[in-house]
Amino acid sequence: MNIIFWFATFIITFSIMEFMAWFTHKYIMHGFLWSVHRDHHHKKHDSWFERNDLFFIFYAVVSMSCFYLWSYEGFWYGLPIGFGIMAYGASYFVVHDIFIHQRFKFFKKANNWYAKGVRRAHKIHHKNIGKEKSECFGMLVVPLKYFK
Repeated sequence: MNIIFWFATFIITFSIMEFMAWFTHKYIMHGFLWSVHRDHHHKKHDSWFERNDLFFIFYAVVSMSCFYLWSYEGFWYGLPIGFGIMAYGASYFVVHDIFIHQRFKFFKKANNWYAKGVRRAHKIHHKNIGKEKSECFGMLVVPLKYFK
């Protein structure tokens, strides 16, 4: 029975992270922490790293904190929550940083309907390089209007 609760907690956490990605992007990255996110939209440096990567580090610390709570404090749900956050972060990294922005040169020739829709949606988002009026969404769930 515990495995069912563990798996359900993992899936729920992963799903909530898609909402958190949208919320964080719309209200925090394009809000009061625009100074950290700006270099992702308008790169003015030669470094592979961006200040924007601090958001990834933040969620990694949250995930590791859940593992700590599970391991040392006996918080049973810390393990599936930590793995849910980590799995979403890995998925986001693959889709956003590797597939879309080609920070590593993989998946360059992916041309299925999902790949085209995600690329199209992200291109629309990055069309506006400013803080305001930038359409924001999660990374794994993209509005259907982009899948033409």
